[in-house]
Amino acid sequence: MRVSRRKKKLQKPGTMDLCITIKGVSFLLQTGLGILGNTSVLMAYAQIALVEACLQPVDKILAHLAFSNLLQMLTRGVPQTMVIFGLHNLLDDPGCKVVIYAYRISRALSICLTCMLSVFQALTIAPSVGPLLTKLKSRLSQLVVPTFIGLWLLNMTICITSPLFAIAPRNGTVPAFTLNLGFCHVNFRDSLTYVVNGAVFSTRDFAFVAVMLASSGYILILLQKHSRQVRSIRRTQQGTSMEMQAAKTVVILVVLYTMFFGIDNMIWIYMLTVARVPSVVVDMRAFFSSCYATFSPFLMISTNKKIKERMVCAAGEQTAEDSTEKPTTK
Repeated sequence: MRVSRRKKKLQKPGTMDLCITIKGVSFLLQTGLGILGNTSVLMAYAQIALVEACLQPVDKILAHLAFSNLLQMLTRGVPQTMVIFGLHNLLDDPGCKVVIYAYRISRALSICLTCMLSVFQALTIAPSVGPLLTKLKSRLSQLVVPTFIGLWLLNMTICITSPLFAIAPRNGTVPAFTLNLGFCHVNFRDSLTYVVNGAVFSTRDFAFVAVMLASSGYILILLQKHSRQVRSIRRTQQGTSMEMQAAKTVVILVVLYTMFFGIDNMIWIYMLTVARVPSVVVDMRAFFSSCYATFSPFLMISTNKKIKERMVCAAGEQTAEDSTEKPTTK
């Protein structure tokens, strides 16, 4: 009996080490790919902006979305990965407040910008019926920056309570109604604050998801009509095919976000029902909530001709420079 008990005790650390390794590698890959993908999109759009006089509204939104996703990976993915690999006490109380606030804003901007992208794309490809819609479509490029400012102010206001509850990890047990993020704790102190805070964020998220799903449904209807009239449209409108391809990309982005949003919120609803949230549940939510920020830039790269061509050109220029700098051997 003593030998079997010792074997069980010896197996537990090995199992725990394996779980930590799998979790660490998963977060490391997710964070690394997310930073690489979003940085590549931002660099591509920076080069496009130098060539083109003015970016299209959809391109501006995609660039801003890549920026918010990058900020999300830096403020959540990086410290989460570092803690998993044993780097503790990364932040003090002020540092936690800044990081949590930046993460909350970047995560909120991700959903808001995806919603904005679907609405703007729906307006772009919508038929000009009536003077109001025609005027609105002609002013889309002028509305991008004011909408950006409005979304930033909205989410900075809604997320203003997040730094109030963020503290550095303390020794001992985690108090009730506290989210243990590893690198920081978010202590809501009581059940009412915990539930109200979750309800406010969930209401905002569900509202934007509802709008993006409605606009994406309208885009699908227009795409179906376009597929029926594709021959005549190609003869009369040269730019329609590019707009429809961009619309398809937007719909795929919305579907991708909605899928991970659903998983994220199912976990979040469970977290609202318990006083002490298991760390594995927090890790699962952190992983799924960052999946959109990781995969969306690669979807942009694979479906956006501008980004793909700019990256191919940059790779070709780098190859040419390397070949010219390589010394010739006699």
